[in-house]
Amino acid sequence: MHITAFFFTCLDTFPPTGRVQLIRPMRMRRLHTLSYLASPQPRPSAATTALLLHHLRPSLAPATSHIEPSLLLRLCTILYQHQLSPDPKLHSHLLRLPLPSCPSSLDSVLLHICTRFPLSWRPPHRFHLFLLSHYPSFSLSPTAASKLLDVFGKSRNIDLLWNHLLLMTDRRLLSLSSLRIAARALADAREISKCVILFRLDPQFSTVVALNFVVDELCLRKHVDIARYVVAKHRDSIIGNRETYSLLIIGFCRAGDLMEAARVWNSMLEKEIEPEVDAYEEIIITLFKSNQFQEAMRLFKSMRERIFMDLRISSYRVVIQWTSKIGRVSYAYMLFAEMLKRGINFDNATIGYLIYGLLAKKRVKEAYKLFKEAEEVDLSLCHGLMKGLLRMKKAAEATEVFREMLRREIEPNMHTYIMLLQGHMGKRGRKGREELVNFDSIFVGGLVKAGKTLEASKYAERTMRSTVEVPRFDYNKFLHLFSNEEGVEMFQEVGRRLKEVGMVDLGDVLLVYGERMATRERRRRAIWRKSKLFIT
Repeated sequence: MHITAFFFTCLDTFPPTGRVQLIRPMRMRRLHTLSYLASPQPRPSAATTALLLHHLRPSLAPATSHIEPSLLLRLCTILYQHQLSPDPKLHSHLLRLPLPSCPSSLDSVLLHICTRFPLSWRPPHRFHLFLLSHYPSFSLSPTAASKLLDVFGKSRNIDLLWNHLLLMTDRRLLSLSSLRIAARALADAREISKCVILFRLDPQFSTVVALNFVVDELCLRKHVDIARYVVAKHRDSIIGNRETYSLLIIGFCRAGDLMEAARVWNSMLEKEIEPEVDAYEEIIITLFKSNQFQEAMRLFKSMRERIFMDLRISSYRVVIQWTSKIGRVSYAYMLFAEMLKRGINFDNATIGYLIYGLLAKKRVKEAYKLFKEAEEVDLSLCHGLMKGLLRMKKAAEATEVFREMLRREIEPNMHTYIMLLQGHMGKRGRKGREELVNFDSIFVGGLVKAGKTLEASKYAERTMRSTVEVPRFDYNKFLHLFSNEEGVEMFQEVGRRLKEVGMVDLGDVLLVYGERMATRERRRRAIWRKSKLFIT
């Protein structure tokens, strides 16, 4: 049982249920001393652009035929109830329905069936076979074929997916979107050889555009090893370009494999291909996250020397964020001044990182001055101020910033509440004489209430005999589990009792969270209505 279920047990409520070097010094020196500029990449030809638009157009075509909801409901019921029945029995039930005879209308019906059964392959597949056998004029559209392919992939029926892919190839229904769908499903099933064969199904896909589409999809699904294997297998027929290698670098960095990202980086330099800005930013972020600050700063310096004119606000924001975090506020200010000199418009997220860096160095007046000079206060700006105040152990001032957010109608998110709860109660919970906020008694009380008296007695014995601490309290899971109707009452009760024992700030935070949970559906509907009015 999670510790998150024990927070409210004393409140008479009920719980819901060979050694490799990272980046070789020779390679890193090349980043600084290499004086060449990458040759400009050739722009895609008109034929390639036309091919791309041609393949993207069918996937965006909406179904225009109107289907009666009652008919669709009866059809889905029959397909679900008789999905394991023999073909004659299923077809006899389907023939009794007043299905349209127009091929485009039948195609729309099939699309609706695929939408109703996104994870079950039998109802859409059997209805497709029924249409082929009883409606000779019916033919699949590229949109319906891609939708069927998506259903087969999500249901992990790889054999059926491959057969359907071959059928689409014979009928020339393949598109770039269907290629991405097939690559995603095959990679999830670790069918690596079939991922390679995808580009040989149609000669039109033997292009770097199609390769980048597939590599992008595989990297998004964290199948970077498969993406690199596909690129290596097609290196003779499809030569990867700057975008291909940049996608691989970004994929390896986000998968946490900095070593492989460095290898791809070095191979780009050997081929005299300049990495894209996205690749620079991602590898700098990964170096910062792995505490390799010197390497990250050297790479950013090389980035400024080589592609200075391509730098954008995200490039500066990344370095400002991490230099502020490690206390190098002067360097962050220098980069901020360089941004302004180049005419790059800054955002509040960048200002928030600067405010946090100033507060971390205890330069409170400068931080508040920077906060007040902001033209428009938003959530990221408030988060920077609150995080800095909490680092200075000023939870009361951080709560005042939270109240000011509410007065300005700035909607807090889950990170806001977690940050404030950790600031008030610590990462392992609060210990004190008051039973309402003493996590030792809450933990034992929760075990007893859950019927685990043996575990409760063992924990109590270990606590009395030695210094056993409560496991770290997971505030994120706690707020997530109790974001419902029962949780609303619990938060209101917790907030009221915390105020009774003098913890007014913490009580206000939980009371506000309970109110937000009670009214979130109404606020979501209001936001949805505003978006619909804006669209129309």
